[in-house]
Amino acid sequence: MAKRDYYEVLGIERSADDAAIKKAYRQMAKKYHPDMNPGNKEAEEKFKEVNEAYSVLSDPQKRSRYDQFGSEEPSAGGGSGFGGFEGFGGFGGFGGFDDIFNMFTGGATSQRRNVPMQGDDIRMSITLNFEEAAKGCTKEINLSRVEICDVCGGTGCKAGTKPQTCSRCKGQGVETVISNTAFGRVQRRQECPACRGRGTTISDPCSKCGGNGKIRTTRRRSVNIPAGVDNGKIIIVHGEGNAGENGGPAGDLQLVVTIKPHKLFTRNGADMFVDIPVSFVQAALGAEIDVPTLDKPVKYKIPEGTQPGDRFRLKGMGIPYIRSNSKGDLYINIQVEVPKKLTDKQKEILRIFDESTTGEEYEKKRSFINKIKDAFGG
Repeated sequence: MAKRDYYEVLGIERSADDAAIKKAYRQMAKKYHPDMNPGNKEAEEKFKEVNEAYSVLSDPQKRSRYDQFGSEEPSAGGGSGFGGFEGFGGFGGFGGFDDIFNMFTGGATSQRRNVPMQGDDIRMSITLNFEEAAKGCTKEINLSRVEICDVCGGTGCKAGTKPQTCSRCKGQGVETVISNTAFGRVQRRQECPACRGRGTTISDPCSKCGGNGKIRTTRRRSVNIPAGVDNGKIIIVHGEGNAGENGGPAGDLQLVVTIKPHKLFTRNGADMFVDIPVSFVQAALGAEIDVPTLDKPVKYKIPEGTQPGDRFRLKGMGIPYIRSNSKGDLYINIQVEVPKKLTDKQKEILRIFDESTTGEEYEKKRSFINKIKDAFGG
């Protein structure tokens, strides 16, 4: 049976350079490797075909002859079995066995397992009232986290002892496993099960942490909340997360902020809003009103003829911008209240007042009447 075109096998153009050939080969070899497809005969055949194609196209002389004579040229498929492929030790263009191991296992050697790594972050919710979020505060929280064992100092060993070199992997953290496949013996590396890739074992574990080197604790901690923090924001407290690995730094504590509603104020960023009811007499004649703020009430003069829904701004009396000396503004929303349960005398006074008006006092009413006249030709 005629062999498939080697360029087609690797899914590349005939003009592909060495880097493209190697990249395509890595992808195809990983896809059809027996360890990834146990018991799959079709995958084994494709893996054989991929290696045969690569052994030719990765060699400049073999590739040149192949381009001239095709796959039936005798020297194109020379070598041992699969076009010059001689097992993992003979992968052309690779740095030897370790490169192949890293490609299929991620290179989980003891050296990588023992490098310092930062600990995991911890995420918690924290609830603040309106004033605490606006002004900033110090909050006490119960923080549960993983810490270095205070008895063994993180070694996991009983006092006076230390970790021993793993007798199974001789400190390498990995071991070589040889498998017989349809196309020969294949060797691969895997994490040492005795030491779990660390290269060391503990014969006398610490009585407190059981050899883990870490313990879980729950403690009360003080956290500083910056002024101006908003709902849904995350406060980062560096170094208060779980302990790191192999001397690496601890992770961070992430506090997700929830702010309770206020009885008077609402907010949008650094701006605050407050609804203030006034009588229709105050709105009509103007008046000095008391306006609540985060600190103490202040006086504000609303002008004559203030309308329902009018908004006035008190500059710089809102919430601080986070980690800044500037503040947002406080907005007053005017709500004109119509009185209820009037006495007969009060009603009479209002009738006299209404009869004394000419209509010029009510701009919106006059505009509305004019629109009706325009609409109906009045």
